[in-house]
Amino acid sequence: MASGAAPASGRAASLHAIDHAAAMTPQRRKQALVVVAGAFMMDLIDLTIVNVALPSIQRDLGADTAAMQWMVAGYAVAFAVLLITGGRLGDTKGYRRLFMLGMAGFTVTSLLCGLATSPEMLVLARLAQGATAALMLPQVMSLIQVMYPPAERIGALAVFGVLGGIAAVLGPVIGGFLIEANLFGLGWRPIFLINGPLGVVGLIAAWRLLPPGRSAHGGTVDMVGTGLIAVTLLALLLPLLQGRVAGWPLWCLALLAASPLLAWIFIAHIRRQAPHGRALVDPVLFANRGFSVGLCLSLCFQAATAGLLFILTLTLQYGLGCTPLETALVHIPYALGASVAIGFVARRALPRIGLRLILIGVVLMLAGLAALAALVAGDGGLVLLGAALLLTGTGMGMVGGPLGPVTLSDVDVAHAGSASGSMKAVQQLGAAGGAALIGGVFFMLAGDLAGGAARSAFLLTLPLLAGLLLMVAVLVTRLPRDLRIFRK
Repeated sequence: MASGAAPASGRAASLHAIDHAAAMTPQRRKQALVVVAGAFMMDLIDLTIVNVALPSIQRDLGADTAAMQWMVAGYAVAFAVLLITGGRLGDTKGYRRLFMLGMAGFTVTSLLCGLATSPEMLVLARLAQGATAALMLPQVMSLIQVMYPPAERIGALAVFGVLGGIAAVLGPVIGGFLIEANLFGLGWRPIFLINGPLGVVGLIAAWRLLPPGRSAHGGTVDMVGTGLIAVTLLALLLPLLQGRVAGWPLWCLALLAASPLLAWIFIAHIRRQAPHGRALVDPVLFANRGFSVGLCLSLCFQAATAGLLFILTLTLQYGLGCTPLETALVHIPYALGASVAIGFVARRALPRIGLRLILIGVVLMLAGLAALAALVAGDGGLVLLGAALLLTGTGMGMVGGPLGPVTLSDVDVAHAGSASGSMKAVQQLGAAGGAALIGGVFFMLAGDLAGGAARSAFLLTLPLLAGLLLMVAVLVTRLPRDLRIFRK
């Protein structure tokens, strides 16, 4: 239990933040919103921006397929493991302080990615980049709470819903344009180096514009729980990422076998910590069926979407001979479809047709996958591929847009922070799992990634993606029909 001085200090800091926010002019509040929204976009873009650069990185650094998977999955794993801990640290140490610390780390690690001279260095830098993002990103929503009175928060948060849909699929687009531009002859490196000047500007703006403040009830940080979940995920993902290349040695099988036991130890630990308010995740959340099923939905959906983007960029370049610029152009319809569906269709249709919207989105995504399969098999042109991706992206937005509101609908407000952090962590784990599982199957089937092999591997991997989407549809039927979000 913390000493009596700590909560008093926290309350004083929290009240100071409220006073400070009340004194912010509307113009300064908008400027501060741009700062935190920029950090939010940087994280989501950097999650997928490396996808389109993988062929260039492989040629330049001699990376094997396992290293290519780690470059994608490592960021998401580090982010997911430390996300909730990053939120707790913000509560106890101050939101602006942790935001700036995370942004400074993100800037430095991005530069390290851009300066990498070996696959191992790039993988380690990506892990560190994900870890620093986990310090920065949880503070975004906390700062919104500090900067805006309750009546104005909904509008500010709605901005992040639209930005999230756009940024999640903009990575390959921006990456393709930067690689094609070949700035200063640096090839793929500017996709990371660009974060240097952006990070410096963001740090200066954050220092000048963001209010201070921390939670009045920050509590303690469960480092044991953080360590346990990290070891559990490592035991599960390391064999999936390295087993195929290593020839499935005994240690890989032993780690896979140990992962359920490690997960049980983690669950037992948070149950012991929960009565004292120190648990990394409060187990009471999982008694809520809407929340539990929603997390499973998010896991399957993120694995499918991240896995698709991962193998699609590889197939376009290795299998169809597309340049990075052509790959970027093909992704634009996907980004447009997703952003329109999340920003407009989902917001308006969800209150009217309820959970059927998600099922319609799954159908559209499956139709898009079928169209992609036909076009890849038959050498379809870029225009037709773009049309198929527009359909897929629209379906993605109709599924992804409602998932957050549906999952958190019936969560008690007292657990809102823990629930939203858990959902974001599960989404990142889904992205890592997509790169590990979908990417592993793709690489196993593709072999040396020669043109015909990459295309065949893509076609043979699509049924696995379709299976994950069908699992999403099945899980939708397990959601409660009387969620608070649908009550009038």
